[in-house]
Amino acid sequence: MNWWETVRSGLAAIRSHRLRSSLTVLGIVIGISSVILTVGLGQGAQKEVEDQIDALGSNLLIVSPGSTTDSSGMRGGFGSASTLTVADASALADRTAVPDVVRVAPATTSSVSLVNGETNWTTSLVGTTTDWLDVRSRELSAGRFFTAAEAASGASVVVIGPDTASELFGRQSPVGQQLSVDGTRLTVVGVLSSSGASSSGTSEDDLGVVPVGTADALTGTTTSTVSTIYVEAASEDLLAAAHQEVQALLASRHGVTTADADFSIATQDSLVETANETNRTFTVLLGGVAAISLLVGGIGVMNIMLVSVTERIREIGLRKALGAAPTVIRRQFLVEASLLGLTGGLVGVLVGVIGAQVLPHLIDQAVAVSALATLAALATSLALGVGFGVYPASRAARLTPIDALRSE
Repeated sequence: MNWWETVRSGLAAIRSHRLRSSLTVLGIVIGISSVILTVGLGQGAQKEVEDQIDALGSNLLIVSPGSTTDSSGMRGGFGSASTLTVADASALADRTAVPDVVRVAPATTSSVSLVNGETNWTTSLVGTTTDWLDVRSRELSAGRFFTAAEAASGASVVVIGPDTASELFGRQSPVGQQLSVDGTRLTVVGVLSSSGASSSGTSEDDLGVVPVGTADALTGTTTSTVSTIYVEAASEDLLAAAHQEVQALLASRHGVTTADADFSIATQDSLVETANETNRTFTVLLGGVAAISLLVGGIGVMNIMLVSVTERIREIGLRKALGAAPTVIRRQFLVEASLLGLTGGLVGVLVGVIGAQVLPHLIDQAVAVSALATLAALATSLALGVGFGVYPASRAARLTPIDALRSE
């Protein structure tokens, strides 16, 4: 019996027990589709995290103030102190002191209520400089950003995010219109494009950006402290060098050592690694569950093949009596088991791909279909069929013709 006849015989044996074969294949389908969706969910979450962090700015260092300690010894969290100033940002912008930094944007953040006629909306007001747009890798969908002259004079201008514009102006164009903050009029000169990112639990699309002097005047701030300093490194390769330069300069200016620094510096790499480590942990856990279901599917293949051997003992005896070698008998049952595994794998891949298209609409989470994971799933399904079919095939091959023929 050649290979083609073996495959045709295996297909005929599978078709003769359609229900039993379908239930066996179902276990593999569930396992394979689970693997594809699990890996897809993990990779989709990882891609979303990377996209959101990239939207916060390229080659970005985020410098935050340290913590405070009150008279009772109670310490606040990072960012609770007022240790960063506009002068610190100006020093960091000096290329002779920090050669691997190209742009610096200090920022103050406060919550204000913006009013447009009878409509009001509470949002974050960011006071910063003209470099903020480039440092944060943001673009404009309408209008312009405020100029250096407007920033220097503390002009009453504001650039708003797309969500803020939608809440205050609906479908109208905000550019050229005015908003008020506690009675102070601000002219809208531009609207930011959507970044789709979030930072510290707030949307990056719901904010107002004004010159730092304007923000101080609106909030009544008389100090030159800032809540954050955004620093852009010259390139991704120089991010570590820029980190060391910024840390050394600020420590020198504040008269502290790196061990007891009154500021902290976060990088995109640390944010990405932390988020991806969490995603990998969940992916491994879910992948373990999917692997168990694959194991159950493989046991199902072994079970159905053992039943098939038992049912076909007389057929095996007749073939061996007519001269069929043990190798031919073993090959026939291995082919049947392989066909069951491969069929389950193909259907499982199809279900997984369809699920990857439908699932994001149900759970609002991206699912990335990995070609490598798909090929690995198909190879695994075939290996399951072969691996769990070896014992039943060997058992069939070891039957002696006389014992097989006289069995009931």
